[in-house]
Amino acid sequence: MKELFAMKLQLIDAGEIVTTHGVKGEMKVLCWLDSPEDLCGFKRCVIDGAEYKISSCRVQKTCNLLKVDTVDTMEAAQSMRGKIVQLHREDISDDVIFVAELIGVEVYSDNRFLGKIEDVLDYPGNQVYVVRGENEYLIPAVKAFVHHTDLDANRMDVTVIEGMRSDED
Repeated sequence: MKELFAMKLQLIDAGEIVTTHGVKGEMKVLCWLDSPEDLCGFKRCVIDGAEYKISSCRVQKTCNLLKVDTVDTMEAAQSMRGKIVQLHREDISDDVIFVAELIGVEVYSDNRFLGKIEDVLDYPGNQVYVVRGENEYLIPAVKAFVHHTDLDANRMDVTVIEGMRSDED
């Protein structure tokens, strides 16, 4: 079984370049953040390992139209198709925690170790953390149950109620 270690990532995958837009190097990005508006506030990004200054970013329906420096033609933008747009984690608030950073976080209830987060399930109302240790727990990612998360300490403090342990009757 592989060991899981949580940590703050240096780069966060923000979306994929799906096509070009116009003839001046603008690219259409399928945004993977909570909403396309979230991508518009950044001044730099990384694409295919290279850093770019963001010249402009605007929302078009469910995507973003992104223009970066040195990509000034439709052909240059076309060469970026299929590549991932990444953001520097240091440019994002510490209050924002990404799913990829939660995998491997140790979970405690009343200072009792429950296990580590192994998966995060997306449901319409909220996410659910799958915590595995001696038992498996399904913990809704809401303030009523999740009280504190500290990625630097690799720790999450939660309240567990009846029915969260998956093998309970």
